[in-house]
Amino acid sequence: MKNYLWNMFANIKNGQMAKKSIILESRKTICESFLKILWDEGFISGYRIFVQNNKKIEIFLKYSRAGKPVINSLKCLSKPGQRLYYSAKQIWKLDSSKTFIVFSTNKGLKTINQCKKYKIGGEPLVVIN
Repeated sequence: MKNYLWNMFANIKNGQMAKKSIILESRKTICESFLKILWDEGFISGYRIFVQNNKKIEIFLKYSRAGKPVINSLKCLSKPGQRLYYSAKQIWKLDSSKTFIVFSTNKGLKTINQCKKYKIGGEPLVVIN
């Protein structure tokens, strides 16, 4: 199920290293919810469904004025071979001011601040700096 997400993480990393402005990704609901989080937090310029093919999404990557990517690093925490899970108490111990973590919860994909607000735990998918 989450292989789509890890493929999208790799494509975003590679697209930003190659200084691309637009990348294409397969359209999945979990990918769309992750892109919505990235867009809400200002890590990408936007995304839309590809005009010629409904099964693809165009992702517009964002760069700073100096030409550096807004997403410096995208690191996967929980991997298919070794899953991590944090309870709500363990999430409170994490410092949310330095890193941005996206969790997969039973309520969908949530940021670390949303998990603290709703007092829910989950599987940390990715750390973005």
